[in-house]
Amino acid sequence: MRSKLTPRQQQFLEYLENAMANRGAIPNLRQAAEDLGVSHGAVAQLIRALEEKGYLRRDGRYSRTIYLLNRTQQQSAMHRWREVPIIGKVQAGLPMYAQQEWDGSVVVDRNIFHGENLFALHVKGDSMQNAGILAGDLVICEPRQYAVNNEIVVALIDHEEATVKRFFLHHDHIELRPENEAYTSMLYGFDELLIQGKVIGVQRGPEQLYTAT
Repeated sequence: MRSKLTPRQQQFLEYLENAMANRGAIPNLRQAAEDLGVSHGAVAQLIRALEEKGYLRRDGRYSRTIYLLNRTQQQSAMHRWREVPIIGKVQAGLPMYAQQEWDGSVVVDRNIFHGENLFALHVKGDSMQNAGILAGDLVICEPRQYAVNNEIVVALIDHEEATVKRFFLHHDHIELRPENEAYTSMLYGFDELLIQGKVIGVQRGPEQLYTAT
């Protein structure tokens, strides 16, 4: 059970919660001091007190990143979500032209998807259906320029066409393997494609988000 806050500490916690809700981020030390009309040292002291009582945590002793915690000492729900850009569309059947343009964004759980600079892609076609990637899905991707055998990747072919397939490296070529018996593997020379990312999750509708295997 968390220790009770003093009135001043409670006021500071409410300030942080309101700032997170309205700005989408915890203010830095200087901004908090200006907002509250107190010294930097007073803000630092309040942060330490809330951390000791289990209301927030920092990544490290000297970290500027602060997370508000709920009653179970888990990261507060307001911190759990992150916005990932949707970049063009990818054909999971026959490759299509890779459009390097934003096409909106999707909100994902940062507790599941930890990587930096994640991106999402629309999927068309059914060549990956046996891997649970269907037409109309969004694949959540971690940017990569390499791949390990059996990983599901986003590959750019001839610098123009992008596709989602399983990756296999052979001694004289690269195989991009579909997950649908109606399609055959595509074989490429080492200079014919570039790995753009690894698929780490799939979203099907607003409430169906899961990791890829």
